[in-house]
Amino acid sequence: MKRLQDRAGWGKVYFCPTPLGNLKDITLRTLETLQTVDFVACEDTRVTLKLLNYYQIKKPLFSYHKHNFKSASQKIIALTKEGRSIAVVSDAGTPGIQDPGAELIKLLIQEEIAFEVLPGPSALILALVYSGFSDQKFLFLGFLPRNRKERANLLKNALNSPYTVIIYEAPHRLINTLQEILQIENRDTALCRELTKYHQEVLYGKTDEILRSIGSNEQIKGEITLVLKGKEKAELETSIESIERMVSLLQGKGLSNREIVTLVHEAFQIGRNKIKKLLEKEKTS
Repeated sequence: MKRLQDRAGWGKVYFCPTPLGNLKDITLRTLETLQTVDFVACEDTRVTLKLLNYYQIKKPLFSYHKHNFKSASQKIIALTKEGRSIAVVSDAGTPGIQDPGAELIKLLIQEEIAFEVLPGPSALILALVYSGFSDQKFLFLGFLPRNRKERANLLKNALNSPYTVIIYEAPHRLINTLQEILQIENRDTALCRELTKYHQEVLYGKTDEILRSIGSNEQIKGEITLVLKGKEKAELETSIESIERMVSLLQGKGLSNREIVTLVHEAFQIGRNKIKKLLEKEKTS
């Protein structure tokens, strides 16, 4: 067991959420942290420099993204052990969600380096609230796999559940993703585009209605979050195959066996012992 604590002579790493678009959507605590750290590690120095200039903050910047993860993460660890403090930011939103931040946190835990995750903007939560769909339980899929078969299986499993499904998507892949969703089921959908920015737009409707309304890929711009309503309990397929797919999906998302048993029991109203047997089957297969 590890309990991370401040260590004498060592610095600290701060994961700082930044605005999705509107530069005023930043917490006082994040601003204070950016003003006091020694360095800022960011995805794109040009994007972060715009934010820092807006608040008249001057700090040394260096790039930290998936293409230089190994060298940049080692630099962060070395600086911290030298007593320096570092703020880690993404271009927008909370670092650690769909960027290398999560991998850095694993390294910090291994190295027993203290870090803090500050609260702040997240497109995931904002889109969920905008959708009006159930916030009690939801599945966040992030950006879908590029492999067509993996993507199709993930969508099929996720859409055959009672949980709200949230997806990040790039403009040039949006139409293809909506078409793949429609092949599985015409689902109540909220399309959130450019959240908090001047051209913010939220579209509501069935998947086919959204497809008809958005035109072509060339017309779609900006950051996009899709939110799909979960199946009603009466609509759920209760075959053993559907339950096995759900168990496999939740295992793939890193949930514990106890969490999986609880979620699948609530979703399909089947006995907990039966779910535990499925988990054992997955383990031995």
